[in-house]
Amino acid sequence: MIDANLNRSSEGLRVLEDTARFLLNDTELSQRLRTMRHDLARETKSLRIRFLSYRDAEHDVGHPYPFLPGKREFNRRTPSLQSSLDLVTANAKRVEESLRVVEELAKLSEVSSMLNSASFEQARFTVYTLEQDLISRISRRDKTERMLGLYVILDRQFLAGRDELDIARQIIEGGAKVIQLRDKSQFYGDRRRELLLVAQKLKELCSQAGVLFIINDYLDLAMAVDADGLHIGQEDLPLSIVRRELPIDKIVGCSITTLSQATQAQNEGVDYIAVGSIFPTTTKKETTTVGVDIIREIKQVVSIPLVAIGGINQNNVSEVVAAGADAVAVISAVLSEKDIRAAVQNLVAKIDSAKEKCQSQ
Repeated sequence: MIDANLNRSSEGLRVLEDTARFLLNDTELSQRLRTMRHDLARETKSLRIRFLSYRDAEHDVGHPYPFLPGKREFNRRTPSLQSSLDLVTANAKRVEESLRVVEELAKLSEVSSMLNSASFEQARFTVYTLEQDLISRISRRDKTERMLGLYVILDRQFLAGRDELDIARQIIEGGAKVIQLRDKSQFYGDRRRELLLVAQKLKELCSQAGVLFIINDYLDLAMAVDADGLHIGQEDLPLSIVRRELPIDKIVGCSITTLSQATQAQNEGVDYIAVGSIFPTTTKKETTTVGVDIIREIKQVVSIPLVAIGGINQNNVSEVVAAGADAVAVISAVLSEKDIRAAVQNLVAKIDSAKEKCQSQ
């Protein structure tokens, strides 16, 4: 039993390790899993020959003969989000259950002198955390991979009373990939409830259309409407608090203006960064214009999606994309136009054209 469960835990850890390495390209997480696998092997190294002496795979009733009654294997296709999550869950449970078996057997008097039960208990709790981290990162990666193209910020002050749902519908029809709801006014009582109702309707609309829905600043609102993520600034809640409160599958974006802020944000675990103001803008007071070159500089040191923001319009969006922006965030370039849908379509066409040109070079 010990031999079988040690094999099972090692095999499961290897699958999780390779998932972190090849699917997520996550050095830190794959290293944690590799270290744990090696630690378990080291823990039982002196007993390896003894365990092998008891092995009898040929006569094991659990041997996976192809026509064993009730035995059925599922073929896993190219990993989609759900199949990737299933893969992690299945192997994490395999490791956790195996470690629990060894932990309990190690408590027996005839085994306790060979194995330390507490070591396997600690390993089991470590896998609980590793499973959570893997599921979180896979779920968030599915969203960050959609952080492309046009990112429209629905600024309620800029809308000046216009219907948010109608505007959002036109934005989606035009081809935008992300919508952010932003309201910088202070909301209390009924006005706070009004913002909640608006956010709920926008979330439903975006979900039906397959468009990411992000809330600016308000952690409680993002949680209340089950938004895809939250966007924070340098003066907002610390990322550690945001991560602690948000469900593990939600993404967090952060506004930055410097190269050091970009690297710090990535190191702290944000899912995307928004750099700006790229050009002078009138939609946000007290902004620093950083220019297009900073996009190229940041792309050399970060691997998470980069969203360019600030003063971007039909005339300069191609320049921003050519510099390396993964997505382009706009407010006035869309919301100030009479034909919202056409404005979005024109921006999307210019973004797509600029990306095709970059890929062909």
